[in-house]
Amino acid sequence: MSYDNTAKYLAELYPADFANWLLPNQPNQEVTVLKTELSIEPIRADSVIFLQTKSRILHLEFQTLAKSNPPVPLRILDYYVRLKRQYRKPITQVVIFLQQTDDEVAFTTEYTDEMTTHRYRVVQLWEQDAAQFLNNTALLPFAPLARTDSPSSLLSQVAQSVAKISNRVERQNIAGCTEIFAGLRFTKDLIRQFLREDIMQESVIYQDILQKGELKLFYRQLNRRFGEVDTSIIERIRALSTEQLEALGEAFLDFTSVDDLVTWLEQLQ
Repeated sequence: MSYDNTAKYLAELYPADFANWLLPNQPNQEVTVLKTELSIEPIRADSVIFLQTKSRILHLEFQTLAKSNPPVPLRILDYYVRLKRQYRKPITQVVIFLQQTDDEVAFTTEYTDEMTTHRYRVVQLWEQDAAQFLNNTALLPFAPLARTDSPSSLLSQVAQSVAKISNRVERQNIAGCTEIFAGLRFTKDLIRQFLREDIMQESVIYQDILQKGELKLFYRQLNRRFGEVDTSIIERIRALSTEQLEALGEAFLDFTSVDDLVTWLEQLQ
C-alpha cells in the first residue's frame, strides 16, 4: 500500500493546513504547491512535496521505512541545495516518519560529512498529540498513528470525527486515507469495526491508491517474466479498473508470452 503517496495527496489537497501545522509561527499565509522536479537533472520521489508561502519554501518528505537509497539525510541535503539554487528563499525541511520504529534514522536531524553539516526537522507521528489531528479534517487521517494510551479508543474517536464531515465526497476521501494509514497500526478487522467499509471503498483516493499498488506489482512481474513491453500495451493496462487488474493478476499466471497478454486485453473490449 502506498502510504507515502497518500500523505502526499493530502498535502497537495490541503497545503495551507500542512503549512500551519509545521510553520506555526507563520499562520494564514497563502500557500502554493510547487512541482517536484528541480533543476540540474530531474529528481523525483513520490513522497516529496514542496509548498511555497510568501517568504519560505516548505519541503515535506514522508517516510514509512527508515532505510532508503540514497539515505534520508543525504537526500535532504541534495534537495536543499537544489531548492536554494532555484528559489533563493529560506527553506524549512521536515521529514515525517509515519510508522513507529527504533531506527536511528527516524531520530536523525542532520547530515554530517567532513566539511559539511546540514540540519533539518524530523517528526515522528507516534510522538504527536492526537488532538491536533482529530480537530483538523486535512490532518485527520494521521490521527490513528498518533500518541495514545488506548489505540482502540483513539480509532473510535477518529471514526467519530470522520462521520462529522458534512461534505460526502470529502468524507469518503478522508475515510479512505484514514483507513490506509490505520493499516500501519491496526488489524483490518479492528479498522472495519470503526470505519464503515462502504464509505472507504467509495473513496476516489482509496481506489486510486489500490490501483497504483496493483499496477506497480504487475509491472514488476511483467518485466521479470517477459522483459521490456511495448508502451501501447502498458497504456492499455494502465486504463484497467482495480477489479480488472486483480483479474489480470490471476490470469497472468497462465500466460506463456506477451501475445497471451494482448489476447486477454482484447477480450475485454
